[in-house]
Amino acid sequence: MRRCVAATHNRSIASDQAEAVFAPMRRNVPYSDTPASGWLPWSLLAPVLCLAFAIATDVPSSLWLERQGLIDEAGEPVSAYGLMGLLLVSFLAWLALVLGWVRVVERRSLATIGLSGLGLSPMLRGVLIGVATILGVVGIIWIAGGYRMGQAFPALADGGSLLAIALLLPCFVVQAGTEEIIFRGWLLSTVARRRSLLAGILISTALFALMHYSRGQPVLVTVNVALFGLFACAWTLTTNSIWGAMGWHAGWNWLLAIGFELPVTGIDAGVPALLVSLIPSSGDLLTGGERGPEGSLLCTLFFAIGILFLLRRRVHRRDGVPPRLQAGADSPTV
Repeated sequence: MRRCVAATHNRSIASDQAEAVFAPMRRNVPYSDTPASGWLPWSLLAPVLCLAFAIATDVPSSLWLERQGLIDEAGEPVSAYGLMGLLLVSFLAWLALVLGWVRVVERRSLATIGLSGLGLSPMLRGVLIGVATILGVVGIIWIAGGYRMGQAFPALADGGSLLAIALLLPCFVVQAGTEEIIFRGWLLSTVARRRSLLAGILISTALFALMHYSRGQPVLVTVNVALFGLFACAWTLTTNSIWGAMGWHAGWNWLLAIGFELPVTGIDAGVPALLVSLIPSSGDLLTGGERGPEGSLLCTLFFAIGILFLLRRRVHRRDGVPPRLQAGADSPTV
């Protein structure tokens, strides 16, 4: 009898925890509840607009970058400075169009898309966490036999490479910040206000995965991109802000691009490794192949654990047990 009572009690606790996580997602409560003074697009129109905004800014940006010799005909950067141009020109144009839409058409404050105040401190913490997490993922892949070590600190022998590495950090802040503002800030909140928070999470993550898809891409890479988006959603909704996730995304991309001579989302940054040159020595399942560590099964495991960790923090916060994580906090404790 005692076992039955204990089992019933455990199921009740699990049910309560699940309700604490998912009940708020059925309501429209992202970031700020300040109403929009203008027109919000319908939930299924918002991702179409997002894609249209991306195309409308990417086409002229790519043509200009190609004319300047910064990218090739396939749209790939030809050097580290080509990558900088791609990260700045294309993404700043996309960001400007979306922010213009938010302010002029929807007529709502930046706080409603997760940009409350000037979040330099949470963004910096996010960058440090991003650097630490991708360092951990790459390190575990190396320990598992996925990489063999080449030359250590090759970038230190070239001042020009060090300059390019330093300049790439703010460029990745622009790129990652733009994606977080558009996907986890504007698109998620727009769909949530029209439909539900859960719909906002699913639609923004699906479009994020679609826009990072390339022909012939392995299924695991697509899964990891979606998990990347869900992890960022969990972060922003747990902290009620996108500043920390912007920093994490930037730190992750930057160190992956410049730290190990490994591709970031399939792109070569064109600089020698800041830390150590790593050479794949195992199959794509472990190393991620041409997509880099983001296509690795160990990266899948990292994101799955990270999402569960953030959901657990969300439950603790709602239960009144917030260990250093309060509503509106800037970054989760890891």
